[in-house]
Amino acid sequence: MKPLPRILVINGGSSSIKFALFEAEDSLRRLLEGAIERIGLGDAALRVKGLDPADNFLRTMNVPDHTTAVGVLMDWIEQRCQKDALIAVGHRVVHGGPKYWKPERITAEMIQELHRISSFDPEHMPEEIQLIEAFYHRFPQVTQVACFDTAFHHDLPRVAKMLALPRCFEKKGIRRYGFHGVSYEFLMGELARVAGPEAEQGRVILAHLGNGASLAAVKDGKSIDTSMGFTPTAGVPMSTRSGDLDPGLVLYLANTEGFDAKRFNEIVNFESGLLGVSETSSDMQDLLKMETEDIRAAEAVALFCYQVKKWIGAFAAALGGIDTLVFTGGIGEKAPVVRTRICEGLRFLGIELEEKRNTANKDIISTNDSRVQVRVICTDEEIMIAETAYRLLGFGKGKQ
Repeated sequence: MKPLPRILVINGGSSSIKFALFEAEDSLRRLLEGAIERIGLGDAALRVKGLDPADNFLRTMNVPDHTTAVGVLMDWIEQRCQKDALIAVGHRVVHGGPKYWKPERITAEMIQELHRISSFDPEHMPEEIQLIEAFYHRFPQVTQVACFDTAFHHDLPRVAKMLALPRCFEKKGIRRYGFHGVSYEFLMGELARVAGPEAEQGRVILAHLGNGASLAAVKDGKSIDTSMGFTPTAGVPMSTRSGDLDPGLVLYLANTEGFDAKRFNEIVNFESGLLGVSETSSDMQDLLKMETEDIRAAEAVALFCYQVKKWIGAFAAALGGIDTLVFTGGIGEKAPVVRTRICEGLRFLGIELEEKRNTANKDIISTNDSRVQVRVICTDEEIMIAETAYRLLGFGKGKQ
C-alpha cells in the first residue's frame, strides 16, 4: 500500500533545529514534533514527541555544529519516512530582504539571493540556508517551500517602515521589516476562529513573548507597526538580545573598550537582555524563582515587563485604542505573573485582568467588565508552514 504523503516542517535557530512531520491527505495530521537542541554544547540531544510510541524519546548525542545536526536529522527522517512519502519540506526563513516575502517554492535563484542578503541577519540566515541546501542535496526530488517571517509586516504603512537614515540606504533594502510573522498570521487566524471576525478586524495588539520577543499592532487584520525592525535584535529586551539601544553606543564602546562590529554584535545578541542584566540566566522562569533573593534577577524581570508595557502604550496610540490584547510565546503563554506586571497600570487603556483566570492560564484572562479583551493563545508556527506547503502543492487548505 502506497504511504500517505508527508510534509516536514523545519524551524532552524542559532542553537537548535525544531521540526514537525505532518501526514497530508484531505487534511493535515501532525504525526510528530521535536528538536535537536543545544547544538555545539556538550549535552546536545534529539527530542521527539509523536503519536507512535516509538516516536517519544530523548537521545543525547555529540552534535558539535549545524552540519552534524542536519545530518543527524536527515538520517532519522529518512528512516522514519517510507520511500517517496516525503513530498515537501517547509522552512521558516527569517529574512527575505526586499525581494522575497510571499511564501513560495525555493529555487536556485532564491537561494542565491538569500546568500546575498545573509548579512541582513547573520545570526539566523547562514544556518537556514545551510538547512535548505542540505535537504536539497539529500532529497533533490522533494519540493522545498520558504515561509518568510517578514511576510505579515510587508504592507506596513510607509511611515512605519522608514528609518530616519539618508535615503540612499533605503534603496539598498535598509528599512524596518518586522519578524515573528508566521506566528502572528497564526494568531490572527485563531482570533477569528475563537472570537469572530469582528475581533480579527478590530484594534489588536499581539505580544509574542519568548526567547525572542516582539509586539505587533494590527488593525483591520493588517499589521500597522511592530517592535522589531531591520533585524530581530530590535524592540523589547529578550532572553539574550538587548532590544533597542542608543546607536551612539557603537562608537563609545569602540573607543573605550576596543570593540569592533563583530564583538558589538555578539554582545547585543548573545550576552544582553535577561542574561546580561541578571548575570545568571536568560530564562524567565529561573529569574522569577530567584528575584526575591537576587536584585539582578528582579531588575531583569522588571525591565522586561516595563518595556513591553511601554510598547503596548505606544501601539495603543498608533491604533487609536485597543479592542484585544493577545499574549503568546513561552513567556506570554506560561508566565501569569509577567502578564500581571505588564498589565498593571493599564486600566486607563481599558485593560483589566481577572487574576484567577490569569493564574489558571485561561483563554480569556480579562474581567467581564474590561473594555479590552485580553487573551492567551498558544502559537503554532509549524502548522502555518505545513498548511502553506500543502496549498502550494495543490492540496487546498490544510487543518491540524
